[in-house]
Amino acid sequence: MSFPKIILVLTVTLFSIIGVLSLMKKEEGKPLVAKVEEIEIEKEETVAKEAPIKQNVVQEAALPKVDLIDRMFTLGSKKLPIVDTITYTSRVPWLSGREAWVADYAAYYSTTRHFIARSLNHGPDYFTQKVSLGDRFNVLRKDIELEFYLVVDLSRSTLLFFSLDKTHNERILLKTYPVGLGRKDENKESGLLTPLGKYKLGEKVAIYKEGTKGYFQEEKIEMLQVFGTRWIPFGSEVSDCTEPAKGYGIHGAPWKLNSHTGKLEEDTSVIGAYDSDGCIRLASKDIEEIFAIIISKPTTIHIVQDFFTADLPGEERGDL
Repeated sequence: MSFPKIILVLTVTLFSIIGVLSLMKKEEGKPLVAKVEEIEIEKEETVAKEAPIKQNVVQEAALPKVDLIDRMFTLGSKKLPIVDTITYTSRVPWLSGREAWVADYAAYYSTTRHFIARSLNHGPDYFTQKVSLGDRFNVLRKDIELEFYLVVDLSRSTLLFFSLDKTHNERILLKTYPVGLGRKDENKESGLLTPLGKYKLGEKVAIYKEGTKGYFQEEKIEMLQVFGTRWIPFGSEVSDCTEPAKGYGIHGAPWKLNSHTGKLEEDTSVIGAYDSDGCIRLASKDIEEIFAIIISKPTTIHIVQDFFTADLPGEERGDL
């Protein structure tokens, strides 16, 4: 074979080898690319599956339903550990010069007269405060530092009412209540006219009866028609508040004039609805109950989208 032919054969052989090696390398690379794509797809599918599950847990998780309120007023061994039962006497060591009355007991034990009245009357009568020697009734314990803590869940239109024994760092869920909330507003962080955040409740509380007039939005009206039977304002911002405290509060459902009877009647249709200017509405029986308990003690209200994200104070007492 001549030299030029040898060169030609070697050149063809060399290019053949290079082609085979290139093809092998290309084929070897394919499974790696496919495997990476499979991993990415699996990852996307996992995210897609997890997101709805997480969302459903938040939406469907049931709130605890508790009602221990009667045990705040009942006498005997079934009463809650945050109250004491005392026997009325007109002569007491902490008051000299005159007889002691319900108002004196209320002031001494930092307990409202409404609270004492409900205990005396064995039911939700908050105004009859007649007392005789030997009568027994409950008061909030004087030997512990007691506060109250309200959590409002916007997504479930529910208020959860806790007592907080700061002396022993214990909390008790006393009761859950349905509430009415502010109208929807996409421009607000909460999505409603009701703000988010933690607030202290204020001291300028009010009791309204039929015939009580006042000014609302520069118009003189029956206060029952706006605030129901009770009003408790927000006093100050504590943390993570999306709006100032001023102007907000918790109060009763508004009363409307019945065109057939000519009388004012409570409009309970607003409970569970997003219909207020931002305040939190409760049925009359519920706001009157809460009012009787909390207004003599420091109280915090924490408004959240979801109760299960709330950072609750104290350790839950579960032996009740």
